[in-house]
Amino acid sequence: MSCYLFVNPASGHHSARRLQVVLDRLRAHGVIPEILQVRTPAEIFAHCNTINSAGNSPLVIVAGGDGTFNAVVNGLKPGSATLAVLPFGTSNVVAAEIGITSLYDSLERITAGKTKSLSVGVLELEERSIRFVLMAGIGLDGAVVRDVWPLGKRLLRQGAYALSALKRAISWDPATFELSAPGSRITCHSAIICNASRYGGNFILSPISSPFQSGLSAVCITGNTRRTYLKCALDLFQNKAVCDKSLHRMDSTFFEIHGKHPIQIDGDFVGYGPARIFACADFARIIV
Repeated sequence: MSCYLFVNPASGHHSARRLQVVLDRLRAHGVIPEILQVRTPAEIFAHCNTINSAGNSPLVIVAGGDGTFNAVVNGLKPGSATLAVLPFGTSNVVAAEIGITSLYDSLERITAGKTKSLSVGVLELEERSIRFVLMAGIGLDGAVVRDVWPLGKRLLRQGAYALSALKRAISWDPATFELSAPGSRITCHSAIICNASRYGGNFILSPISSPFQSGLSAVCITGNTRRTYLKCALDLFQNKAVCDKSLHRMDSTFFEIHGKHPIQIDGDFVGYGPARIFACADFARIIV
């Protein structure tokens, strides 16, 4: 099996020493990757086009954060590769979903080679279609991600999102939108369409969700007051969100967003509704 190693030098935990540890360990087990240095989605997509054209079902290792992994997922054709994660990013929620506890743990999993089927979500906007691995956030959640200061994200990491959330709390927008699934419809101020259990790091928002099974879960906040969000945030930080009665949940393989509210996927702002979201089962194999 041929092997490609995507490396994002701009990732929050990237260093030359960590990269050398990776290369030494892989080579010791006979895995000789072609190193692909990338900083932007455009660079990732260009390399993915080459991998897609080769058609040899390679192992694609992503040394970066959730944003880098998302770009690789969007660049590869379904069923074209086996994926693996090395937690080099500011945010490594994909690694946490797999259960990876350290860089060395992820390397041991890669050399062991055990895989599972990876399912993803697909967001369809008017002008483009985008895959996500973790979640899509609509409404206030999308606005917070949209307003994050890019340099602050690198310097403050998760703190940059907290500052953006504070800004949104000061200039509060109470507008709501409608989210529908077959047989259900709800008015929301914010909604998270989950393909994974975690949100914002290791906080459990949707324990029944997993990227290793088909189907999506919508976690909806119907209250449009600051007090509602303060309670939701406190419950989330204490890992009590699953019991929060102010959160309404819907399970489906298809959702429709009505209204022109901001949308983020896997921590990156992508545009505004209206939009459709559906589950894509068995997108690839991923090393676990």
